[in-house]
Amino acid sequence: MNTRLIAARTLVRVLDGGQSLTAALEHTLPALENPQDKAFVQAVCYGVCRYYHQLQFILMQLLDTPIKDAEIYALALVGLYQLAFMRVKTHAAVSETVDATRKKSWAKNLINALLRRYLREQEDLEKRANENPVALHSHPKWLISRLENDWGSENAARIFQANNQFPPMVLRVNCLQTSRENYLQQLADLSIEAEAVETCSSAIRLSKPVAVFSLPNFESGMVSVQDTAAQFAAGLLDLKAGQRVLDLCAAPAGKTAHILETQPDLECVAVDIDATRMLRVETNLQRLNLSAQLIVGDATKPESWWDGKLFDRILVDAPCSALGVIRRHPDIKILRRADDLVALPALQAAILNAAWSMLSEGGLLVYATCSILKTENEDQIAQFLTQHSNAQEIPFDKNPAQHGWQILTGDNNCDGFYYARLRKTISAA
Repeated sequence: MNTRLIAARTLVRVLDGGQSLTAALEHTLPALENPQDKAFVQAVCYGVCRYYHQLQFILMQLLDTPIKDAEIYALALVGLYQLAFMRVKTHAAVSETVDATRKKSWAKNLINALLRRYLREQEDLEKRANENPVALHSHPKWLISRLENDWGSENAARIFQANNQFPPMVLRVNCLQTSRENYLQQLADLSIEAEAVETCSSAIRLSKPVAVFSLPNFESGMVSVQDTAAQFAAGLLDLKAGQRVLDLCAAPAGKTAHILETQPDLECVAVDIDATRMLRVETNLQRLNLSAQLIVGDATKPESWWDGKLFDRILVDAPCSALGVIRRHPDIKILRRADDLVALPALQAAILNAAWSMLSEGGLLVYATCSILKTENEDQIAQFLTQHSNAQEIPFDKNPAQHGWQILTGDNNCDGFYYARLRKTISAA
């Protein structure tokens, strides 16, 4: 089957069906036997999502009337993406995309005409796109406003640029099995180019992504895939042997695993509300030969699952807008709506309050999100501190944020991430 058509049908699942790109590709890719076809379809789908707002703007300039057929609309975007961003020969991009219209003769003529017109008017169309903020940044208007409001136009522009970059593939070395230096040598022996990440002792950044099963000793748990920003969590918990540790909203267990790799002599409890996602936690821990007590439960209602024993350390990996990981999931820019964010701060606050009730005096709680919005991060912590006199913030030297540590997308080539550390003070005797 025509790979452009496969890509278009996958995109329809996202654009019209509201499905995540990850889920849409999981439906599509297994049916493709040729690895090159898989790679092409994946690259096109990610690319169209990454530059959707820019491609949509250009497409509207080329059309007299909107395309009502969802599949043909997606095909038009696929064609434009190839011509604007891919190293595909022009004639192949046009002819293969036109052929993908199949028996719809009206669509064949339309796609052929608009792609050829784009090639003729490319310079002028791109100039017009650069004069429109939504097209220039390839982000929805509401998100541009939110980020400019939080971080100023200069920082926001850097975030938009970082969001539109291809993210690096970063590995977390399992220090229970090997050293980072040893693993770098294993990669070098296979001619996989990589470098140590200076800011994080467990992290290795690959020069270009590879299939996980081509990584040495991946199946035996020597290494995992995890962005540098997410790898800071375990270190911030200041783990000690014999502690009782809770990981809330734990799936898919990247941070749970890192906690146990950092300090295996722990009583570790991992909780997530989603039973299906908890199965992934179990699978991931098994690969790494690690174990934790796994509980399917609502983080806002610990009375339904908690045994009453206090925890020395708690990681609240809070549900969030995920706006810090857009470069890995560009469909977020298409699927997320401003209204979706309204209820999040209240949910985060409820989880934070519930977690605090389970923390021992002198214990440490780390609050984490993969968001870059102040309402989910430093504003959340500021509010929490005003409501809990027994909460003492442990500040970060390297961060100018009022509360916690905000990593903006692209900082040191990291995903956007936020951390805050809170110590529960010991009450006077």
